Amino acid sequence: MSEHQANDITRLEPLIDEFVGQSAPYYRNVFDTMLRAPGYKFTLNWAAAILGPIWFGARGLWNWFLSVLILETAAYIQIGMGFFGDLGSAERERASSIQSTLDLRYQQIEAAETAGNSSTVDSLRRAAESLEGALVDAQAAATAADATGLWFIGGGFLALMLIKFGVAALSNWTLEKQFARWRSDKSVAQGWSMPRAALAAIMFVACAVLSTIQFAQPTAFAVLAEFPTDGNWRLAVGDWIQDGFDWLRRAGRGVFDTITAGMRNLLDAIEVVLVDTPWPVVAFVILMLAFLSAGPRVAIFTAVALAYLGLLDFWEKAMTTVALLGAAALISITLGIPFGVFCARRPKIYAIVRPILDFMQSMPSFVYLIPVVAFIGSGKPAGVVATMIFGSPPVIRFTVLGLQQVPETVREAALAFGAGPRYLLWRVELPLAAKTIMAGVNQTILLSLAMVVVASLIGAQGLGEDVLEALQFAAAGQGLLAGLAILFCALILDRIVAGRG
Repeated sequence: MSEHQANDITRLEPLIDEFVGQSAPYYRNVFDTMLRAPGYKFTLNWAAAILGPIWFGARGLWNWFLSVLILETAAYIQIGMGFFGDLGSAERERASSIQSTLDLRYQQIEAAETAGNSSTVDSLRRAAESLEGALVDAQAAATAADATGLWFIGGGFLALMLIKFGVAALSNWTLEKQFARWRSDKSVAQGWSMPRAALAAIMFVACAVLSTIQFAQPTAFAVLAEFPTDGNWRLAVGDWIQDGFDWLRRAGRGVFDTITAGMRNLLDAIEVVLVDTPWPVVAFVILMLAFLSAGPRVAIFTAVALAYLGLLDFWEKAMTTVALLGAAALISITLGIPFGVFCARRPKIYAIVRPILDFMQSMPSFVYLIPVVAFIGSGKPAGVVATMIFGSPPVIRFTVLGLQQVPETVREAALAFGAGPRYLLWRVELPLAAKTIMAGVNQTILLSLAMVVVASLIGAQGLGEDVLEALQFAAAGQGLLAGLAILFCALILDRIVAGRG
């Protein structure tokens, strides 16, 4: 080690003493060894090995606390099952079930002998002999399982020793890493905290003891196997929610009727363009869009995909699907981009909106159908609303992300040259964020298309109906063809929107 490195380590000793708290001389020597060269250095901390997760908790290393707690709890479960676990319980339950069936067969044999039905008696006796053999095997298996207790104990102790050795070898290394973080961020946990140690001990003992009892004696405490609750609570809460839906449906009938009428008019207008217009004209327009947006290769692919839709009689349903998708995506994009701009300019509002977007994206798509049907009813307008709710979060998120990624220096330069807020947004921020926003638009379109099959459950027509019918009647061939049609619609839209990339 050079003299310069030695001086650096000497200067760090007061910081090491302040950071570690207890056992400062030991950790000065350990950190001195580790700081001589980067990377992992093998050392053993037997105090950490003995205390296990409690040591990590007391030091504020809660990620390591959780990992060691899980590993040591698994080892204690093995040991507990070996000492007082009912290892043959499953086989004894099987033997009891076989014995019950065997008793029934004996009764049936007796009844058949009384009736003089010899053929039935022979069949029942053969079944009884088979059950007797299975009963003997189950009882032998139960006895053999009970005899494996020493193996469980030995395996558990071996696993526990290996875990303890791993903890001893890694604890100083993890603490040194935390010391490096603490030097630049004083909010990082430091020292040996007795409250943290007590909390870690309580959590570790509770997890280890309860888990060991549950695995070793599953029937000892019913409260550990089933959550203590009352089934009537769920019914009561469900009734309250249903009452709320009923009240909202009555109070907002005019609003919901207006939404339904607006959705239906928009759908009808799009379907006039896509369905009622002669198919050669629609195909020509789509091909031109593909060519102008993404080039000749995408245009050729689009021509093949459109030929597939037409030759296999999917044209009208595909255009209906695109109309439903277009209505939902148009509304999502038209409302989502301005709302994303609004949220990007107001971080506090976005902090409230972001959990709502998380909820909208995490909720299973089928769940959206429940409130939509309750308020709007079934049919195409309900499908548009459900699709819009499912597909709108990406365009909002990507708009906010794109505007947040605009370099602050660019904004300052534009303002320095006299740009006003409107000019800054339209001529500086939106052009720089355009690629990210278009990625959000692309994701909104594809997610909306993913709702096609789900929306068919509430009467939205299109290719989703064919997939749903194929599922109902197990028509694998027809379902695959309809699925490919949906795939081609998605790829055409994706390539047109993505452009030349």
